[in-house]
Amino acid sequence: MEVQEDVAPRLPRGPHQLTREQVVLSQRTRMLRAMADVMAEKGYAATSVGEVLRTARVSRETFYEQFSSKEDCFMGAFEAAVEIVLGRVLEVPAHDGPPLERFGRGLRAYLDALASHPEFARLFLVEVYAAGPRAAELRAVLQQRFTDAVNDALGARTAADRFANEALVAAIGAMATARIVAGDLDGLRALHRPLMRYARRLEAARTAN
Repeated sequence: MEVQEDVAPRLPRGPHQLTREQVVLSQRTRMLRAMADVMAEKGYAATSVGEVLRTARVSRETFYEQFSSKEDCFMGAFEAAVEIVLGRVLEVPAHDGPPLERFGRGLRAYLDALASHPEFARLFLVEVYAAGPRAAELRAVLQQRFTDAVNDALGARTAADRFANEALVAAIGAMATARIVAGDLDGLRALHRPLMRYARRLEAARTAN
């Protein structure tokens, strides 16, 4: 379920030429955005379906036509956040240049995507752990996908290489999460330089061995 970077506008009053599919998509987009916005302010536990409805300006009936619960809406918003982040990263050429250069471009795209969508970034990195085991399991799967991508970019010839890359991904996630919680978007983007220094040290240690 894709959420466009520009939030879908409210539907016009009175007769309009929109199809049923367009109406449903507009409503769903607004509800997913509302879930992210309300949660960024109050956290998952304190976010109610009613607040999502008021923010999205849809009826309770409309909500339950598309989602079975708050958790179900959260999972839709989480998947939208993943698409936003991965969409930015996947735009980066995968095979141009040496490994560290490819990793650096992907890291830049990742940090920029998080900083450009702080509400979805908070949902993606912070609130996911409050949303129950289903959400945490999906987050773990996604973490492994990022680790696999880093293994592809930097190379993983040995078990030690794979462990080092896994630790690098964990460090990126922990540092990005801290800045999202603090609302430090400039600091989030600024992580690129020190993380690249760390990645170069890992690469130097690999080649030395």
